[in-house]
Amino acid sequence: MTLKKTLTIAGSDTSGGAGIQADLKTFQEHGTYGMNALTVIVTMDPENGWSHGIHPIALDTLDAQLKTAFSTGIDALKTGMLPTVDIIEMAGKAIADSGIEDVVIDPVMACKGENEVLFPENVDAMIKYLLPNAKVVTPNLVEAGQLSGLGALQTVEDLQAAAEKIHAHGAEFVVIKGGKQLKHEKAADLLFDGKTHYLLTSEKTDTTYNHGAGCTFAAAITANLANGQSVKDAVLNAKIFVATAIQHGWKLNEYVGPVMHGAASKFTKPEVRVTEL
Repeated sequence: MTLKKTLTIAGSDTSGGAGIQADLKTFQEHGTYGMNALTVIVTMDPENGWSHGIHPIALDTLDAQLKTAFSTGIDALKTGMLPTVDIIEMAGKAIADSGIEDVVIDPVMACKGENEVLFPENVDAMIKYLLPNAKVVTPNLVEAGQLSGLGALQTVEDLQAAAEKIHAHGAEFVVIKGGKQLKHEKAADLLFDGKTHYLLTSEKTDTTYNHGAGCTFAAAITANLANGQSVKDAVLNAKIFVATAIQHGWKLNEYVGPVMHGAASKFTKPEVRVTEL
């Protein structure tokens, strides 16, 4: 039996809920063979409120990882945290040179606050080196606001406007994750294919145990594409997968609770409606 090969170019979350740990767990749940190229190690300080430390990987080490992974014949890949302009550029050029079509860009941004990005120069680099390679890009509200230049996004109409601007940067499909801050009674995400907007909705889950949801969503899309699904089906099924994982999130410690990556294989899945806008 031959498995489809999926690659994550992303950071390591030492707590295990997000980053390459979430990606590899999700790839496994979808029956693909997951590989990784590590860009950064993220640590947490239990003596200082779980504050995060960001430790980028040396460029020559990243380059060696990318050469290793791409030599195996990757079917689909995703990116996650790319902490510096140099790392963004290296990853973007390697992806472009690889010729891989099924590329999911999760434009992870380190943010000071709701709409203030810690490293704004990274946004420009993402637009230049990553978005032109993207079959699908999966920003959250803050990331979509930054990539579109529209700032705070609050309504579905805001998502539509942002998606069109992000699409103009070169991404073939744009998926904006609505999250809790979106003014909508459902858990809503927007898919834009360059012509039509689709709203994907499910019931909201009242929980704070959602660490890693964004990484898991993008990884599920990646695996679904590797397994031959259309983009629309890949996104729909990824939303069902991550919604189930959020429903069964659990407490890791006093600071964080991750989603349950294996929930979709064990529990009833929620209904997700797709509405053409």
